[in-house]
Amino acid sequence: MTAARPDVLDFLLTRRSRPSKTLTTPVPSSEELGPLLAAAARTPDHGALEPFRFLVLEKPALARIAGLIGETGTRMGKLPEEIAKQKMVYETGNFAVAVIFTPKESPKIPEIEQLYTAGAVCLSLLNAALATGWGANWLSGWASHDAEFRKAAFGLAENELVAGIVHIGTETVAPPDRPRPDVNALTTWVSA
Repeated sequence: MTAARPDVLDFLLTRRSRPSKTLTTPVPSSEELGPLLAAAARTPDHGALEPFRFLVLEKPALARIAGLIGETGTRMGKLPEEIAKQKMVYETGNFAVAVIFTPKESPKIPEIEQLYTAGAVCLSLLNAALATGWGANWLSGWASHDAEFRKAAFGLAENELVAGIVHIGTETVAPPDRPRPDVNALTTWVSA
C-alpha cells in the first residue's frame, strides 16, 4: 500500500471550478505553466500513445477565436443569446489551454480509450491549476465541436477534436459550493 495523502483527498473532496468569467490577470507564465502541463500529461494512457497535445491560448488568440463565433453560430442555427454567451467566454478570457485529442492508429488501443485519456488530461490540468492556487475552469462549448470552427480557430487536422479548454487565471471571487451527487444512489456493489 502506498503512503496515505489525506491532504490530496481533502483537496479532491473540496475542489471547485471557478467560472471563467471570474478569472483575471495575472495568468501563468510559461515557467508556471510547465509543471501544470507535466502533471496533466501524467494521466493514465493505455499503450503510452499520448493521444493529446496542448494549445496555449493567450489573450489575442482568444479574441481572434471570439470573432469566429458569430459566423459559426449562425451557420449552426444557434439563437443570438447562445452565440453571445459562447462569444463572451472567449472575449473575456485572458488565458486558456486547449487540450486537443489526437487519436493514434493502434491495433490494441481503441480510439474510445484514447479519448478517455484526453478527457483525463483535461481534469488533471484543471486540478493541477487549482492545486497550485490558480482559478480554473474546464469548458468546451458547442462551437468547439464544429469541424469548420476547429480548423479555423485552432488549426486542427480533420481527425483532431477539442477535448476541453481549461481557462486559468487569478480568481476574483470564491464561488459557493454547489449540490454534489449522492454517491450512494449512484453506487452498486457487486459481490458475485
